[in-house]
Amino acid sequence: MTNKNMNWSGRKALPFILKPVGKNYLWGGRRLREEFGKDIAMTPLAETWECSTHPDGPSIVSSGEFTGQTLDRVIKEHPEFLGRYATATGQLPIIVKLIDAKENLSVQVHPDDDYANIHENGQLGKSEMWYVLDASPDAHLVYGLWQDLDKDQLRSYIADGSIEKYLQKVNIHKDDVFYIEAGTIHAIGAGALVAEIQENSNLTYRLYDYNRIDKNGKKRQLHIERALEVASLEKMSKPKQPMRVLRYGKGCARELLCRCKYFEVCRMIVNTEHNRELVSYYADQTSFRVLFCISGCGTILMDQELPLHFFKGDCIFFPANSKEVRIHGYAQFLDVKG
Repeated sequence: MTNKNMNWSGRKALPFILKPVGKNYLWGGRRLREEFGKDIAMTPLAETWECSTHPDGPSIVSSGEFTGQTLDRVIKEHPEFLGRYATATGQLPIIVKLIDAKENLSVQVHPDDDYANIHENGQLGKSEMWYVLDASPDAHLVYGLWQDLDKDQLRSYIADGSIEKYLQKVNIHKDDVFYIEAGTIHAIGAGALVAEIQENSNLTYRLYDYNRIDKNGKKRQLHIERALEVASLEKMSKPKQPMRVLRYGKGCARELLCRCKYFEVCRMIVNTEHNRELVSYYADQTSFRVLFCISGCGTILMDQELPLHFFKGDCIFFPANSKEVRIHGYAQFLDVKG
């Protein structure tokens, strides 16, 4: 009997691990393979799309009864896995990524939902959150402009290569959090290792790419006019780190990193090495949840089911209204909720 015809009435789904799709953009390095165990034959390995139903990079289920299927196929057959986000398209509202910036990413901007819907055939825009997993001492990001510019000025500065003088650069450190709203000119700088949670979109308008040459000897395409239509050209205040409060419970501590209209992200620390009470976890009826393990390892215990072992770099999808499980181990997660 196929999954499509299985009777899920009254049944609570179990979590499953996802296998990512890789991207070999020219600015990437080797850290995703060396530090997160990503067995993807790409050099460089710039990004892994850990939890995605986007057609440019759908994740693949690697544990449980849906093993080998793409996540979008599973959700098309079981839209109830998304809770209030259920649609006939099988699309998650978010993407979870890992990014290894060995070199600077291009200076870019993303459209908002309204612009993308009108000008990009009904696609979503792209607001995103970055959690810095590691950063070299001189690592930075670009966050908007440090002075007001108009379109003609910015176009001229791009043409003569002086645009970098007008970009606001912010030093970054491990454990920093940044929310990049659609319309913000931005870039991740060299030496940053970042987890990204974003809207389900792959729309990027490049303003500037340092005149780099790709493996085919060509400069990468810029999208200057589209970018100028959506970019905020006003001076932006430097981003401040949000107030974070670590709340402790038995075997677990949590802190809110980001809450916006697209997603909510917490950091969750599990330590049950010396605690008999394991950490309970589940997704309620309203939304799916995603646990992305950023350090450590452990086991998810499920009644009358084989345990699910996880390691650093594993991304675990919990369907909406999933069966309650218990987590044992010593690990840190990004806990993402739609």
